Amino acid sequence: MNIDWNHFTPWASLAGGVLLGLASAAFILVNGRILGISGIIGGLMMPKKGDIEWRISFLLGMFAAPFAMGFLFPSDWVQVPRIEAGYIAIAIAGLLVGFGTRFGSGCTSGHGVCGLSRLSPRSLVATLTFMGFGFLIVYVVQHLI
Repeated sequence: MNIDWNHFTPWASLAGGVLLGLASAAFILVNGRILGISGIIGGLMMPKKGDIEWRISFLLGMFAAPFAMGFLFPSDWVQVPRIEAGYIAIAIAGLLVGFGTRFGSGCTSGHGVCGLSRLSPRSLVATLTFMGFGFLIVYVVQHLI
């Protein structure tokens, strides 16, 4: 195994994980809802009365966050992700993620962060499946293709 030390960011990753955990805990404590993106977006497909505003606000905040980060912090603190794939590959990946989210009754954030913290057996199986297939695909792409 070879670690890319130029892009190894343990402190930023730790800070992001802590913020995500705190946000998830606060969301479920304040709203009684799971902080899963697929559930939040799914709730917009067949909205209930009084349920649209917070969902749209959440999504707008999620899209605005990178711009706020770029505005508030120096440019050398912000690393722009580089995706080495074409638009077709990205579209196919997005469709596969959407299918998996629907098939797995939730996304990685819902199961991995919120479900595991609630000791949900279904979320444990889902997270192990997500991670296992992720490891498998990386191995196949890196070593067999």
